[in-house]
Amino acid sequence: MATKIRLQRFGKKGKPFYHVVVADSRSPRDGKFIERLGSYNPNTNPATIDIDFDKTLDWVNKGAQPTDTCRAILSYKGILYKKHLEGGIKKGALTTEQAEAKFAEWLQSKEGKIEGKKESLTKSKEELKKAALAAEAKKKEEIAAAIAAKNTPPVEEVEETVAEEAAEAPAAEETSEETAAE
Repeated sequence: MATKIRLQRFGKKGKPFYHVVVADSRSPRDGKFIERLGSYNPNTNPATIDIDFDKTLDWVNKGAQPTDTCRAILSYKGILYKKHLEGGIKKGALTTEQAEAKFAEWLQSKEGKIEGKKESLTKSKEELKKAALAAEAKKKEEIAAAIAAKNTPPVEEVEETVAEEAAEAPAAEETSEETAAE
């Protein structure tokens, strides 16, 4: 029986969620499977991969063939690299301690890359938020300036009314002086 490590689709339309399973190559995509190894959620950034490392390594060593997408997932998690190192141990090119040290070093560098990506994503989100707030503040200032300009009379009208009031004020003083003299 030819076994494959493949994805079994779940989730609603437009929001896929996958189970990583070992199945007979003749069974349908969402049909009968032998064992569930983990899950894969491509909706998050970076994608969430939750997989049982030991079970999956055991199935790969038994000869289960991963599909293209599952091969990428297994490579991302280091399962195929671990299998490669175990092949080196069997051939005598590496000792178990050397293989474990290489794998631990690889895992540490991989985790560093993942954390770096998460940090850059959060920074870019924060920068976008700051830019949106600055644009909103600028827009509010423009609206406030437009309202203030609308509510205040134009400068020419203000000058004319001041001139008219100044002209009326001496005339009013003359009439008040005349009434006082009488």
